[in-house]
Amino acid sequence: MSGLLAEILARKAAEVVELRKRRFGSPPARRALPLARNAGEPLRLITEIKRRSPSAGVLSTKLGVGERARVYERAGASMLSILCDEHYFDGRFEHLAEARETCALPLLCKEYVIDEVQLDAARSFGADAVLLIVRCLEPSRLRVLLEAARARELEPFVEVGTEEEARLALDAGATLVGVNARDLDTLVMDAARAARVLETLPASVVTVHLSGLSSPQTVRAVARSRAHAALIGEILMRQDDPGPLLTSLIAATRG
Repeated sequence: MSGLLAEILARKAAEVVELRKRRFGSPPARRALPLARNAGEPLRLITEIKRRSPSAGVLSTKLGVGERARVYERAGASMLSILCDEHYFDGRFEHLAEARETCALPLLCKEYVIDEVQLDAARSFGADAVLLIVRCLEPSRLRVLLEAARARELEPFVEVGTEEEARLALDAGATLVGVNARDLDTLVMDAARAARVLETLPASVVTVHLSGLSSPQTVRAVARSRAHAALIGEILMRQDDPGPLLTSLIAATRG
């Protein structure tokens, strides 16, 4: 691990110390994740709320978190991913609660999780699933956090980038696996690599294509792949009104 990812994790370790000082309220009722896809059904789309990123810079903030969540739901999204890292993505755990107030979609807490207290925060503010990134965790730690997430009624959404990381995820007991087309160290996109990794995952696992989708054509290609769902973020976050673009992307989800 090197570069930006190592920097993020070093900062995250310091943040965890402060997070442990906070008190969290009782979590709301958990919402089911409608991502499994049977033959003939459309690709599910997970839409993302992130106000900034290291690769894209500042994104649209014309709509508030709750307003954007409502637009995504009305256009037909299956789930919302909420960036909760503040320093690099201008997010916070409170954004989960804001989204939950305005829409009925299940919520994924997208964070660089290294400690159980982050799971407590995510669940308290309304997350139904939480991102666990294989590249950020030792195998033994991945297994512990995966079990800790389930104990808190959070679905572990395990992110991988390579065949080896996919094997580690499966060995840890992951049943929901996202394959990132973007390399977390270099930020370079490689859709072909992601497609290869997706094909190695067993049929019993719910699979998600992460990153790089920007048009109906790219959505259509993933809809013909092994993926049950795909996460779409930056292209929608560049839009002050993401509704029309999302509608066109959802129209392409049948392949």
